[in-house]
Amino acid sequence: MLDANLKNTLRSYLQNLKTPVELSLAVDQSEKGQELKALALDIATLSDLILATDNPTAKRVPSMLVRSQAKGTEITFAGVPMGHEFTSLVLALLHSGGHPIKEDAAVLQQIAQLEGEFQFDMYISLSCQTCPEVVQALNMMAAVNPNIKTNMIDGAVFGNEVAARNIMAVPTVFLNGEQFSQGAITLTNILNKVDSSAASRQAEALAKKDNFDVLVIGGGPAGAAAAIYSARKGLNTGVLAERFGGQVADTVGIENFISVKETEGPKLVANLEAHVRQYEVDIMNSQKAVKLSQHELFEVELANGAVLKSKTVILSTGARWREMNVPGEKEYRGRGVAYCPHCDGPLFKGKRVAVIGGGNSGIEAAIDLAGIVEHVTVLEFDSKLRADAVLVKKANSMGNIDIILNAQSTEVLGDGNKVTGINFTDRVSGEAKHVALAGIFVQIGLVPNTEWLRGVVELTPRGEIIVDGHGQTSLKGVFAAGDATNTPFKQIIIAMGSGATASLGAFDYLIRN
Repeated sequence: MLDANLKNTLRSYLQNLKTPVELSLAVDQSEKGQELKALALDIATLSDLILATDNPTAKRVPSMLVRSQAKGTEITFAGVPMGHEFTSLVLALLHSGGHPIKEDAAVLQQIAQLEGEFQFDMYISLSCQTCPEVVQALNMMAAVNPNIKTNMIDGAVFGNEVAARNIMAVPTVFLNGEQFSQGAITLTNILNKVDSSAASRQAEALAKKDNFDVLVIGGGPAGAAAAIYSARKGLNTGVLAERFGGQVADTVGIENFISVKETEGPKLVANLEAHVRQYEVDIMNSQKAVKLSQHELFEVELANGAVLKSKTVILSTGARWREMNVPGEKEYRGRGVAYCPHCDGPLFKGKRVAVIGGGNSGIEAAIDLAGIVEHVTVLEFDSKLRADAVLVKKANSMGNIDIILNAQSTEVLGDGNKVTGINFTDRVSGEAKHVALAGIFVQIGLVPNTEWLRGVVELTPRGEIIVDGHGQTSLKGVFAAGDATNTPFKQIIIAMGSGATASLGAFDYLIRN
């Protein structure tokens, strides 16, 4: 199952085990069952502290339960945890075997003190970039507290459960049988949901922080670059982020990051965070800014009520997927309306879907989905596609992609539980048309996360923050960088450069004021 290089790498990791780990297997003669058996047996040969056993009482087959014999903790993988989830398996082995968990001591104590029984079922797809973040956070909690048990479930293997629970987006998490979350969720936000007093304790701790020289709002490439440049200048720097890495964490392949031939979003995000943490930067993750005001210092109010103060502010709030804004879209989000074809595509295997948008993202999505689903209909508002010619040629060569131009989406239809189709208008003839389908993937560009800044700094009609050559906004002392600004090109490398510019601009401002 594992090649020689991967075995050697894993063997070196497993030398960190301190206590025995049991791999309790429930397998059958299916292809996935035999793959999981081969994987478990391979792992068991790499360490004397790992023992493979049978699990005749398992609820799901194939599955593998990772049990700490010292602490009694249990982490289950239903399906074969390869692809993006292989790291989740490795961490589960290490944490179950007593290897120290890299997390703040106060957070680990909070997890250990949670009372009650928690059974988390996490439905994922192996192609999902977002899923491992959620799986690893919950698995880490299970490795700390025996009252918490987790089960990663590959939706492609357990399609009957996916259908029964009407799961049409991943990751979807159930807690004790009730839906707990859908999409990305951080460890901090998980704890806020299961520990009722966690948010108030966080707000109290945040309010006690010293004033910053530079407060960066946003933890994507622009925010990371701004933080590094500020810290290197010796400034007291804080980073406030809803999710460190931002939208890059959901990006699959990155092939235009100069000097790196190819990488993936989660890997780049991990490198960004590691680089920022080399400096004395206060990273405040899973925190949302809701108001910016100027008094003696700039004050940033958070969603939990805490207020942070700083001499300067750098806004790097990024952007999010643009919505169609038609009836039915919000009602069926996560129930057929999706924004990540790589994450949710496998859940529509053998079904008919639509992609909204004919730019590079839309045509790439159509090509990727065509290898999974029965048929893809691309609906493009314009009279021509905006995607690169090589992508259009590839899409036209595939037998299960139809492209419709001059199509204005008007309504998402469903049966109350899931999407059943989409209505659109032919912009040339004016004729109303309908396409029956099971899923709609929206790929029509980005909208900046700046609604909370209206009336505070000058924005373009599209909501982009207007900046000068130093990255400064219309409010002196407040700077901005990345996809939230009026820079004409939204690229990772450009965002990083603008983050550096904004940081140097803030430093210059502090010197002169």
